Amino acid sequence: MPCVADWLNNPFSIVQGIFAQNVPNSDWEKKVTEYFKEKLKENNATNWVPSLNDVPVHYLKPNSLVKFRCMVQDMFDPEFYMGVYETVDPNTNARVLHFGKYRDVAECGPQQEIDLNSSQTVTSERQTFYCVPVPGESAWVKEAYISASQARVSPSTSYTPSRHKRSYEEDEDMDLHPSKQKEQHMGSGGDIHGCVEPKRLETEASAGHHLISPNCSPPLDLNFPLPGEKGPACLVKVYESWDSFKVNDVLEVYGILSVDPVLSIVNNEERDSSALNPMESMDTAEEQRVHSPPASLVPRIHVILAQKLQHINPLLPACLNEEESKTFVSNFMSELSPVRAELLGFLTHALLGDSLAAEYLILHLISTVYARRDVLPLGKFTVNLSGCPRNNIFTEHIYRIIQQLVPASYRLQMTIENMNHSRFIPHKDYTANRLVSGLLQLASNTSLVVDETQLEQGQLDTKGVHNVTALGNLITWQKVDYDFSYHQMEFPCNINVLITSEGRSLLPSDCQVHLQPQLIPPNMEEYMSSLLTAVLPSVLNKFRIYLSLLRLLDYSISEEVTKAVEEDFVEMRKNDPESVTADDLHRTLLVARFLSLSVGQTTLSRERWLRAKQLEALRKARLQQQKCVNGNEL
Repeated sequence: MPCVADWLNNPFSIVQGIFAQNVPNSDWEKKVTEYFKEKLKENNATNWVPSLNDVPVHYLKPNSLVKFRCMVQDMFDPEFYMGVYETVDPNTNARVLHFGKYRDVAECGPQQEIDLNSSQTVTSERQTFYCVPVPGESAWVKEAYISASQARVSPSTSYTPSRHKRSYEEDEDMDLHPSKQKEQHMGSGGDIHGCVEPKRLETEASAGHHLISPNCSPPLDLNFPLPGEKGPACLVKVYESWDSFKVNDVLEVYGILSVDPVLSIVNNEERDSSALNPMESMDTAEEQRVHSPPASLVPRIHVILAQKLQHINPLLPACLNEEESKTFVSNFMSELSPVRAELLGFLTHALLGDSLAAEYLILHLISTVYARRDVLPLGKFTVNLSGCPRNNIFTEHIYRIIQQLVPASYRLQMTIENMNHSRFIPHKDYTANRLVSGLLQLASNTSLVVDETQLEQGQLDTKGVHNVTALGNLITWQKVDYDFSYHQMEFPCNINVLITSEGRSLLPSDCQVHLQPQLIPPNMEEYMSSLLTAVLPSVLNKFRIYLSLLRLLDYSISEEVTKAVEEDFVEMRKNDPESVTADDLHRTLLVARFLSLSVGQTTLSRERWLRAKQLEALRKARLQQQKCVNGNEL
């Protein structure tokens, strides 16, 4: 077992040791990375590292090793820092080399001064990402990560006992105390009501993700994409390979926590001096406030290791390519059939006895954009579930069930008010030099449930029209055009959109399934609530693994089957040239793809192709039947 006290609680001592042994050789930086990489490979060592997602900042020791599971919300301009610098003692003229990497503030002893003209000084560059917790991350994901953690933390000595009385009333919906604590800590977002006492300013946050900075400047907006989100925002400082990361990537970073109060003093002094003499600073006061918030509110993490996450499901191995992971996958695939049957039964009950709609919902939940051909995203499968009761209870509970199955989700209630007043599209604020987030700034594989049953007659204003257009573009092209004032910038995405509506949706979709309830429960609330409580936690976990795992599998169609499908399509066109189109072929191939994956087959078989045709025929017949009943509604 490694000596946790050193590399976990005092990583600077390790870095200093490697630096001292290898200077002036520049290899010391690689050796630091390799050292921590090896340590984290040892026997569950990643679970010993405290996570900012779970633990309040005031429970974490400054300059200790921490991890953070997050989404890159914005990228700031690169910054220069002194990678290596030399200090000199004016009395003895003794010189000492120091490293500036992983630090916000250069350090030197009481009798030492930094020699800015030293030939030993190395100026380096680092990139700063503004990172937020994964938007819409499900409660079960947070709880599973918390329960897996073996980190031992206690209040830091700088945190005075009088502040230990944190209020949990603001977060009664969370079941676990650690997750309740995290919104209360310095630098986190959460809810408070009304005004706060000065002594509580650093531990509590206001409703709109605003934090009140101790110097009484306007509230600091944590810039979360979704309303009601909680957790810390962090400035993540990356030293290597930052070109491999981009906005909206989901990362897990391991690095050194910096909450140095000196940062706030330095930043306040900078602001004061630039206010007195604007020529001294190129940055506006607003830009300084956003880019250099107090470290107690927005902590810094100096990254030693960072990895892009394939998924955020804690029940699955993080990387599926490793040998241990392959064993996990093959074991799970061997019991796939009963899991699918149980999930189909569960979703059939949720959809009021409609097994066809449940089949299509499974296919939707395992769909993912697997490639792009020119501008066309391949693999997107937006389903419009029409025929939903105009009953908020039904659609709300369908969302709650999806929320229990997928790692990240959001329910967008499509009301005239929401369309006209919500901020869907992220835009660039040039004054603060930052990207202001919007509802559609989501991580890959987030499930977005658009509830159109809430829509009533009314007038969309200009913003409402832009929002509906953005939603349509997301569904059709799997991209969001961020607003940079003078131009639009295209950001590709991979969002699973499910639209619930009474009639056919106003929004585009790949597939419309009309709900045919086989039962109408007398008490919808009671019926829907009892569904989740009836499922064993172990079974629910199997559903969660099933849906996440199948999204990550590769899939192919052999030449032989491709030829058979083409011949079949030609035959279908001969029999009914009017109603069988190229779109029908594309959709049937998609259904066949996800149908094959849903039973664990990574290639298309004749049997699955015929089953896909059968499902499509049933779906179309149902739509035709509805059309006859309701005239031209569909």
